[in-house]
Amino acid sequence: MRAWGAAVWAGPWWEAFMLGVVRRVQARADPQPWWMPRRVLTVVSADVDAASGVAAIWALWRPKSSRTREHTELLEWHDEQWQYLGGGWGDGEGDDGADVDVLDVRHTAGSLSLTHRLDPPDSPAAAPWIGCDIVRLGPDVGHVLIGARRIEAPEQRRLIAVWTSPRATGRGVRPVIAALARDGTELSRLGPHDALDTHTWARVRDELQPACFGSRLRRRTGTPECGPPGCPSACGQFAGQGTWGEW
Repeated sequence: MRAWGAAVWAGPWWEAFMLGVVRRVQARADPQPWWMPRRVLTVVSADVDAASGVAAIWALWRPKSSRTREHTELLEWHDEQWQYLGGGWGDGEGDDGADVDVLDVRHTAGSLSLTHRLDPPDSPAAAPWIGCDIVRLGPDVGHVLIGARRIEAPEQRRLIAVWTSPRATGRGVRPVIAALARDGTELSRLGPHDALDTHTWARVRDELQPACFGSRLRRRTGTPECGPPGCPSACGQFAGQGTWGEW
């Protein structure tokens, strides 16, 4: 079984498996093939952007094992068929996203578009970039926006999202990812170059500002208090005079 497991991620069998998953998603069916036991291989999530002709698959090999392996794969529609681009793999996290407050995003794989790479004389430098991210959602999230695409939050609160963008400095730029409540209210968003989403950043700022920023301000000014009564408002008064690192 170990030898078969090592070989399953390459070759015709694996590519045929991925094509079957994509077809199931396009048919709005469960991406998990009925004949594949979940204890052996679980398709956690799959995403198809038919308008852009790209797809991504997130799978776990032996998800209940201590040797769980996580695989993310990319495909592109080219020459009237889905073709495999490649992907990434690593140790499975064993994380179901239960600790996510609102939004958590992790980049997993990316590739140059096969369409332009195989169609000379198009320059590879002008080819679009295809990427995918694993998105974990909090319990209050009803939908997630991947750029202009709107995806319903799955019951398991985790999904893979595929996207395309023009290349920049060798790679593409992730679109804005926003978490929406069931009534459409925006709960948080992550910009293309952000490390933290807006909800997490606000929480960290609220936790650190009175304790960390206020104490530095007291040392800088030599006053026993941060300022007038109400430290958070006083800190806000000085917020425009420098960054936390400068204080």
